[in-house]
This record gives sequence, C-alpha cells and structure tokens, in this order.
Amino acid sequence: MKLNKAIKGRGAQQNTPNAFLKHIYETRDDFLEFCRIEGEEADNNKTQYISVFPKTIVNKVTSPDVGMMFSMNTYQGCEHGCIYCYARNTHEYWGYSAGLDFERRILVKKDAPRLLEAQLKSKNWKACTIVLSGNTDCYQPAEKKFMITRACLEVFLKYRHPVGVITKNALILRDLDILKQLAQHQLVAVNISVTSLSEATRRILEPRTTTIKKRLETIRVLSENNIPVNAMLAPIIPGINSHEIMNLAKAVSEHGATSFAFTVVRLNGAIGAIFTDWIRKTLPDKADKVLHQIQECHGGTLNDSRFGVRNRGEGKIATQIHDLVKLARHTYFRGKTFPKLRTDLHDIYKNGQMKLF
Repeated sequence: MKLNKAIKGRGAQQNTPNAFLKHIYETRDDFLEFCRIEGEEADNNKTQYISVFPKTIVNKVTSPDVGMMFSMNTYQGCEHGCIYCYARNTHEYWGYSAGLDFERRILVKKDAPRLLEAQLKSKNWKACTIVLSGNTDCYQPAEKKFMITRACLEVFLKYRHPVGVITKNALILRDLDILKQLAQHQLVAVNISVTSLSEATRRILEPRTTTIKKRLETIRVLSENNIPVNAMLAPIIPGINSHEIMNLAKAVSEHGATSFAFTVVRLNGAIGAIFTDWIRKTLPDKADKVLHQIQECHGGTLNDSRFGVRNRGEGKIATQIHDLVKLARHTYFRGKTFPKLRTDLHDIYKNGQMKLF
C-alpha cells in the first residue's frame, strides 16, 4: 500500500509486499481520489494492538554476530518506527508487512510473564542472561498500557535470574524500583540506544522514540542508581550520523555509560525498499550519496547476510567508522568496564529451598 501524502509520526511510508504471501494489497489512485471527493480518510494511521498466544517466550540466539545467547520479546512490531530497524522483516512471519504494518499492528504477548516463570522453573534450565528486546523494544508505547515488561522484571527478581534490557525509551525509569533491587544482586544490565545528538535527525529516523535529552538523562539516572549502562550507538549510517561518533561517545560517557557498542547499518530483505523510499521522500538531496555509501560498506549492495561482516561492514568508509570508534573508546572510555551478571543465585530460588552442602 502506498499513500500519496507523507504519513506523520511514522517511519515507513508504505507497506511493502509480504515475501511469504501470494497476494498483494494495493491502494489504487481511483480509490484515493474517491476518498478525497467524499472527504473520507483512506487510512486513519491508528495503531492496533493484537493479542497473540505463543507457547514459549525465551528464544535461543544462534547468530555469532549478536552478543547474547537468549532473548525474549514481550511485543512484536514496534511503534517507535525506526526506519532502519532490522526487526521489520520478522513481521512478515506473522503475515504482515515490514513497512507500516510493523509500526501499526503491534502483537501483544500478555502471557509472557507466565511463560517466563515456567521457563525459569524448568529443571533443565541453567541460568544464563536473557535479554529483553532482542528484536523489538520492550518499552515501546504499548508498555504504558499493558505493563508486560514490568511483570517480567518481577519474575526475574523473584527467581534471582540475570536479565539484560535493550531500549531507547525513557519509560524504563518507571521500573527503577525493580531495577534497583535486581542491581543489588548484580542481576541486571541496560543497553540504551542513542543514534544521534540531533533532534532533527532523531525525529525523522526514529519518529516515535523519546527525545535525545531524555535518553541521556535515562543513562544518568540508571548509572547514579548503580545500574550498569551500555550505550548502543547503532546503527551508524554513513552520511546521516557517521560524523557524530566522537560526540555521541563523549555524551554517553559523561552521563555515566560504562561502555558502548555500534553496528554499521545494513538493509536486508524488505528494509532496503522501505529505507530507499523513505530517504528519497525525506532527504532527497542526500539520498543517492547515503545509499551509495551504505552499498560501499557491504560489497556494493544494501543487503549483507555474511556472518562476521554484516554488522561491521568493509571497505574505506567502514574502516573510517572503525577508526573513529577506536579513538572514541580510547578517549572517553579508558578504564571503564561493563560488569558481568551473576548466574549463581538462581538455583536456590528456582527450587525454593537452600541447597545442602
């Protein structure tokens, strides 16, 4: 589906075809003209929350490029609307588009706390950090309504199990009480995504995310409460935020982050078409330059599925990015370390009784 007018508050400006479906839904010009004449909306741009009922909630991560072994997602789809998001493609598995559907049809897993508790109580489960938001943000706007992430954090605390969190939303501070208790036992670490220091850039790249000021403030508050924070300066997009690496590293370090990570943007699957459509409408003067530079980082294409290379990129531009990252770490993160979480407490709380020695 394509709409003629820019869609406010959304990243994607179209619904790309689902690779797994035979039929394609298309909004024709004659229908749009009919809506205009009749004074009707062709598209109301509203978010829909759809309950789903998976049988399990914890996923084993097999990719060697991702620094986690297990993840869980309380929601599928994400209203934040980040145009570059790698998770967009997964919405096609549910029968939706990776474009506007990803931002407007949010799948809600209300049973997540119960499924998590069953996993942590399993005899075969050995404590290993589970990361909330391995795919989509657990503190996206839906969390205000459903509070599923908070309920999951309570389960992690109850069973003294290590948990990591990835988010770009200041809503995480709502759960500071639970996070502080987890941190007392060295059971939680938070990853805050900061992709730019420019609000103008943030608004077009990530239209429904919290402001940069609030994200930096979130890092500061978490750090002051002894909750370790790793800043995710990702993705680095040549020609859009690649010039900000040093300033980004300085800002997150000054606000208390103990480390930072980064990736070079890649546009796999439907994301290539979504991003290309977006940049030609949003930044037309930069579009060709940015797209060509992304291609230069990935062997001449926007797609890159090569393990060990896809997140790092290659070539001169990627090398320049890596050199800046090394300099930023040397300048602003010397002597800082990101702590490991404890895994030795869980057995006692899983069984509900102390082990005999």
